[in-house]
Amino acid sequence: MRVLTAEQMREVDRLTIEDGVPSIALMENAAHRVVEELVREFDPIDRQSIVILCGKGNNGGDGLAIARLLHEYNVQRLRVVLAADPAEFTGDAAQNLKRIVELGIHPVFDVPAKLRERREVNVVIDALLGTGLNGPPAGRTAELIAATRGFPQARIVAVDLPSGLGGGGDCVRADITVTFTAPKVEHYLAAGAEEHIGRLVVTQIGSPPWLIPAGLEVSSPGDFRHLFRPRKRESNKGDFGHVLVVGGAPGKSGAAAMAGLAALRAGAGLVTVACSDSSRLAPELMSASLDDFSLERMTVLAAGPGLGDQRGIVPKLMEEATVPMVIDADGLNAIAGTDFRGRGVDTILTPHPGEMARLLGVERVSEGDRLKVARTFAQERNVCLVLKGYRTLIALPDGNVWINTSGSPAMATGGTGDILTGMISGMIAQFPSQIDTAVRAAVWLHGRAGQLGAEELTEQCLIATDLLHYLPKAIREIV
Repeated sequence: MRVLTAEQMREVDRLTIEDGVPSIALMENAAHRVVEELVREFDPIDRQSIVILCGKGNNGGDGLAIARLLHEYNVQRLRVVLAADPAEFTGDAAQNLKRIVELGIHPVFDVPAKLRERREVNVVIDALLGTGLNGPPAGRTAELIAATRGFPQARIVAVDLPSGLGGGGDCVRADITVTFTAPKVEHYLAAGAEEHIGRLVVTQIGSPPWLIPAGLEVSSPGDFRHLFRPRKRESNKGDFGHVLVVGGAPGKSGAAAMAGLAALRAGAGLVTVACSDSSRLAPELMSASLDDFSLERMTVLAAGPGLGDQRGIVPKLMEEATVPMVIDADGLNAIAGTDFRGRGVDTILTPHPGEMARLLGVERVSEGDRLKVARTFAQERNVCLVLKGYRTLIALPDGNVWINTSGSPAMATGGTGDILTGMISGMIAQFPSQIDTAVRAAVWLHGRAGQLGAEELTEQCLIATDLLHYLPKAIREIV
């Protein structure tokens, strides 16, 4: 599913209007989609007590149109609260304000205290602010956002986006968010998005699908389901690639061992681990010495887990390797500060935020900059970048970025990154001609295994190797 920025959404609206759909019609369609959801969720709608909070922009115009439609549904207990003086409303919003006044709906400038005291309101519609917010809400709008918490028995429905989300300040905590045309970046990447959006409903209001630009999408299991079709009966281990994991310096052999086992569990036919201590390896894994290993017959190379001070190996491997290479952990630190360039999707980097900052030579990467940083870095360095964290981003050299939505706080424990490195390597070993899809599959399954493990083991008790125990269940969910 494609995801849009505020600027892209404005451009889609502009082109739709230019194509012959009036802006007032788009607003009317948006209101109809919200009311349809209200009717489904709060049947019978005419018995509900509803408060609509309206800003002075297009989002507020949607809210005013919703008020008119609810009036047509014979909703008697309906109040409209404005965040600005009626004289400040312009364009389509002003037109909709005039129409509801003509119907006898008289907006007020405050939430009557008696409504909160009597606890009679059971639905609050947030139509204060839309996308493209610059900074925290202020003034009357901020007061109304705070007021949404004064209705303890009410469910909150946000129009397009919970007001304030992505602005760095207070925001509405919605139970349902109804958005239009496509999801917005804030729905996935804004701080606190998951807690404030509730159930996301994506609806269509008349913009032609071909106007929706590509470039940013949500990674969905349907995109890589085909990778898990039954294997041919005559398959052999040589059909599914040979992964070489290079890591595991003295005292850190566990990291390489986990990466190797994860590559095998993800489906690689053969896995060799070059490390300092092979006694930590599972019996299914082959071993080699860090001082004496060969790239011959290897189809995927994973470098970095537990590599420690042996980092000089990595730049040399980057020069010599002709197969896909996954670089993580100490391997990333080995190339930080250099002017390296990758080989397109054949070079996969998997940094966490601290490692990403070191690659960039900065102190930190802010949450609000993650998307821009990931896309720019992948393009400039010609790599596939897996920027780990809440909502891991997979950025490709061509500028396309995928948002991964699986994962759990339980995965904030040592070794989960090594497991991901192995899983990515194992998936690429099987599907070397579909590297970007294989990477997205590994990232999603890694996160989903973490969710499944947390449900059973609790967020505190999950450890890295537990992910491999829940991986089969995650795979079964998508096949």
